[in-house]
Amino acid sequence: MQVGICTIKIHLFEVGSLKEKRHIVKSVIERVKARFNVSIAEVGEMDKWQLSEIGFSCVSNSRTHAEDILNKVIHFIEGDGRFEISDWSLEVI
Repeated sequence: MQVGICTIKIHLFEVGSLKEKRHIVKSVIERVKARFNVSIAEVGEMDKWQLSEIGFSCVSNSRTHAEDILNKVIHFIEGDGRFEISDWSLEVI
């Protein structure tokens, strides 16, 4: 069994409040849940309205499959024009 873990930090554009930030982050999380079979949540930077840290993970029977799923999620999130990914880390255990 292989467990893939990834965290990404995003910088949100044109956000003026925590309410706006939460709306965008919740939207991204729900879209990822609907499209990919991963566990995902906002895990950091919750009190900063232009930054967020999102963590997601998957379980697979092969390392390459877990890495592939996590990379697809990263590319999917990158495609959203409301923010940019400033940092990310990926690990398969």
